[in-house]
Amino acid sequence: MSDEVKLTFMGHLVELRSCLLRTVIALIVALLICFCVTYYFKDFVFGILTAPALAQLPDLPIVFTEVTEMMGTFIKVTLYMAVALTLPFIIYQLVKFIRPALTRKERSYLYVLLPSLFLLFAAGVTFAYFILLPPAFKFLLTFGGDVAEPMIRVSNYISVLTRLIFWIGLCFEIALIMFFLTKIGVIRPAWLTKYRRFAYVVAFILGAIITPTFDPVNQSLVAVPIIFLYELGILLSRLAWRKQAQPASAGS
Repeated sequence: MSDEVKLTFMGHLVELRSCLLRTVIALIVALLICFCVTYYFKDFVFGILTAPALAQLPDLPIVFTEVTEMMGTFIKVTLYMAVALTLPFIIYQLVKFIRPALTRKERSYLYVLLPSLFLLFAAGVTFAYFILLPPAFKFLLTFGGDVAEPMIRVSNYISVLTRLIFWIGLCFEIALIMFFLTKIGVIRPAWLTKYRRFAYVVAFILGAIITPTFDPVNQSLVAVPIIFLYELGILLSRLAWRKQAQPASAGS
C-alpha cells in the first residue's frame, strides 16, 4: 500500500515537472516571437503603449537616461506580451495537473470557467487602458507642471502602465473565481458576506498599491470596481450554493 502511495506521489511530481518544462519551453518560444514583433513593429507597439500619456500632453518627451534602459524596456514589454500570449497554455497545464483531484462535475465547471476568465481579463485590460489610465496620467503629468517640466523615463512609464493593466485584468476575474470556489465547496456565501467589510478595506488597499498616484479619485477608480465585483461574486456564490442545495434536498 505504501509503495502504491509512493508511486502515486512520484507520479504527481513527474507530471508537475513535465507541466513546468512545457510551460517554460512555450514561454521561451513566445519570448522570441514577441521580441521580434516588438522590434520590427516598435513604432506600432510603443505607439499603443504611449498613447494614454500623449493624449494628455501631446508634446511630452519620453526619454531614456541609461545605456541599457531601452533594451530593458524592450525585454519588459516582450515578457508581458509573451505571458499574455502563453496564458491559455499555462492555465491549460495547471488544469491538466489538478484535473485528477476534481470530480467529473467539477471538471465541467472548470472547462466553462477557463474561456470566461480570458474574456474577463480582456475586459479588465480594456477598462484600465481606456477608463483608468487617462485620468491617472492626467493627474501625474500635470501635477506640479508649473514648477518643473515633465520628461518621463520610458522604463518608469512602461512599469506603471503594465502594472496597472495586469492587476486590473486579474481583479476583473474575482466574481467568477468566487462562483467556481463555491461550486466546488471551498467557500460559502455566508463566509463572503461575513467578511464583506474586510474585503472593502482590502479593495482600497489594492487601489492604493495598484495606482501610482496618491489621488483618492484614481484610487477609487480601482477600489470601486473591485468592490462591485466582490458584491457580484457574492450574488453568484449564492446562486451556486442554491443550485447545490436543491439537488441535495431533492435527493433526501
